[in-house]
Amino acid sequence: MVRCWKRSENRLEEAQCSDGGPDVSPQSHFPHKAFWLSLSASLLLVVIALGLSGRLGVPQPLSSPLQIVRITVPDQTGILINQSAVVDQKNDLVTFSVTSPANQTSTVLFDMKHGLICYKPVDQDSCFLREMEQSDYDNVNSLLHEPTHKQFQLSGNETRRQTEFLGVLAASQVNVSSLEEPLQALCQDRSVHWTRRAEGPGKQRLVYFCIDICFPSNICVSVCFYYLPE
Repeated sequence: MVRCWKRSENRLEEAQCSDGGPDVSPQSHFPHKAFWLSLSASLLLVVIALGLSGRLGVPQPLSSPLQIVRITVPDQTGILINQSAVVDQKNDLVTFSVTSPANQTSTVLFDMKHGLICYKPVDQDSCFLREMEQSDYDNVNSLLHEPTHKQFQLSGNETRRQTEFLGVLAASQVNVSSLEEPLQALCQDRSVHWTRRAEGPGKQRLVYFCIDICFPSNICVSVCFYYLPE
C-alpha cells in the first residue's frame, strides 16, 4: 500500500490509497465469518429440536399395546378370588388367567376377531373351543373397548352368578395347525376339541371340571365341562 497525501483548505491530511490492487483489510472478513458461524449454530439447534420432537421421522419407542387388568371378587364363601386379564386391543383379544383355590391357573382366551373362546384348563391335556355368543361379546367389551381401569373390585352382593354347561364333542378333534395364530400358540402342545352349550350333564354323566370367569360388569360365569356320549 502506498502512502498518499491530500490537501485540505489549510493543511495536508494523510489519506489511504492503494496502488491499484483490491482494497481488502483483515477486519473485513470477520463479519462474514461470524454470520456463517451464527447461521450454522442456528441450523444445528433446529435439527436437534426437530429430532427431539420426532418430526424427522425417527422411530419413537411405541407403548405396549397390551394392558393387564386385575379383577378381584369374593366367591360364594366370601374368599377373595384374584383374576387377571391381558387386553390386546389391536388384535381384539382378551386372555384371562383364572387361579383355582388349589393355586392352579387355567387360561381362557376370547378371540373376538374370529368369534371363538378357547379354554385351557391346567389339569387337562386338551383345549376346548366354542363359538362366542352375544352375551360373551357384551361381557368382554367391558374390558376390550373401555380399559380405563387397571383393577376392578367387585362386590359380592352385587355380583350376578350363573353356570354354563358345555358338552365336549370328543369325536370332533380339531387340527391345531388349522387354527388362527393366537389359538395355535395357546394349544400347541395339546389336543383341541369342540364343545357346545348343553342344558346339563344329567345324572348319568359327570362334570369333569369348572372354570369361573368374572367380568367388570359384575357378572361371574362358572363354565363346567363334561364329555358327551360318542
